[in-house]
Amino acid sequence: MDKIRSEWKKVIILSAGVLASALLLRFLRVVLYNQPVFGDEAIYIRWAQVAKAEPSLRFISLSDGKQPLFIWSIIPFLKLFGDPLIAGRLVSVFSGVMSLTGVIILSYILFNSLNISLFAGLIYAVMPFAVFFDSMALADALLSMFGIWTLIFGLLSVKYKRLDYAMLAGFALGGALLTKSPGLYFALLLPSALVFLEHSKKGVRIKDLIQASGLLAVSYLLAYFMYNIQRLGPNFHMLTLRNNDYVYPVFHLLERPFDPLLPFLNRSFEYFWIWGPSVFIFFIIFGVILNFTKFKKETLLLCFWSFVPLVISAEYAKVFTARYILYIIPTLTILGASVLTSAAYKKIFKTLAIILVVHALWIDFLLLTNIQKAPMPTSERTGYLEEWTSGYGIKEVAMDIRNQYLQNPNQQIVVGTEGYFGTLPDGLQIYLNDLPKIIVLGVGINLSALPKSLVESKKAGNKTFLVINNSRLSADYNDLNLNLLATYPKAFRTTGTSDYNLKGPQEVLYLFEVGDVN
Repeated sequence: MDKIRSEWKKVIILSAGVLASALLLRFLRVVLYNQPVFGDEAIYIRWAQVAKAEPSLRFISLSDGKQPLFIWSIIPFLKLFGDPLIAGRLVSVFSGVMSLTGVIILSYILFNSLNISLFAGLIYAVMPFAVFFDSMALADALLSMFGIWTLIFGLLSVKYKRLDYAMLAGFALGGALLTKSPGLYFALLLPSALVFLEHSKKGVRIKDLIQASGLLAVSYLLAYFMYNIQRLGPNFHMLTLRNNDYVYPVFHLLERPFDPLLPFLNRSFEYFWIWGPSVFIFFIIFGVILNFTKFKKETLLLCFWSFVPLVISAEYAKVFTARYILYIIPTLTILGASVLTSAAYKKIFKTLAIILVVHALWIDFLLLTNIQKAPMPTSERTGYLEEWTSGYGIKEVAMDIRNQYLQNPNQQIVVGTEGYFGTLPDGLQIYLNDLPKIIVLGVGINLSALPKSLVESKKAGNKTFLVINNSRLSADYNDLNLNLLATYPKAFRTTGTSDYNLKGPQEVLYLFEVGDVN
């Protein structure tokens, strides 16, 4: 008994250490502010601010076909933290820690091994793929959390025939469906838990199958009721309409079966190779090979939850980025950690495990201290650091505008920005939300003349500004009577990309004050 207590005490301490490490890495990513606001982050946080201020607009995200739960989750954090970006990103931090907890628990349920559970938790804790997205104000970390817990409670309800577990699975599945459309994958995959029904020599008893199916039906019923909460919003129909903008129709498989399937699968390999990082891929491969005989059901279940969504997304998605497959990382992590079931190759895998952890921590260090030098897939670096979707300079511009307001609080200030949503103007609005005397409005892109709204604002005697990226300004700003106040360069573009060749080596955010107009 003392030996068992000592072993569990050690496990609890190690698990707490893994959880603390994961929380620290993600929390530091947020508070060190090493990465500027991203376009979608700005939109979600702005929606949360609007929903917080006006309860009748709690379903505002449905206007763009986006589920509201992530937006609602940000609202309490906005009440606790002054910086809206930190508030939004902390939702994902805690979602990531809950995903990690799920990884540890599911690993133990499947393999009954404390070593595998701890190793799986350690991989997820330090994996750059997870660290990066578990600290951004995007819905994907929350979706990933609901996915792993849907599987956990689904398995427990089938194994132990318990209604409470089935209800918890329903709540988790409902949360996923209220977070993002790929939550549908979890609904489709949930019946795979039935493979863990007890088998006798004659097979599965019909009574057990009916009972387990009934419990899963309860899960689906609860999830369906939760999903239909969205019907209270006036734009529920937009969920279906906007999904058509992101996915191809069903018959796309017959028309072009390998396009974009093969390019997107190749891109996903790049994501795992760079952010896994690389050794992680070998753990996954050997985890499948070594466990397919001894742990066939467990291996098939993890493969099912990992690769089926990946292949379907690669086949039907019109847009494919790393965060769109974040929700398969927990099960892939467990699959990779399962190599420890093999005693024959334990020394080799321990060596590879050290390489994996050290490599991952080095990338994490760069993500924390100098993100522009951190290894990143080209498509991800472009979106998050280099192009108009990257918010370098936005917080600084907001502080500049705020200072202008403080100099004369009675004067109306109008700030025109490129675009109509996204990094601008939403990125500025989230920082100036508390100042009604400052109006931020989008005025379009590829500006070759001063927008009429800014001309009229200046004529009305308002202090008037324009915030725009250099690639969106199609004329010499001196000819538009704009006075340049500040410039904020983004990360250098990746050499050889089309953006580099067409737009030059670097994007720059401009802050202009509109001069006197006739």
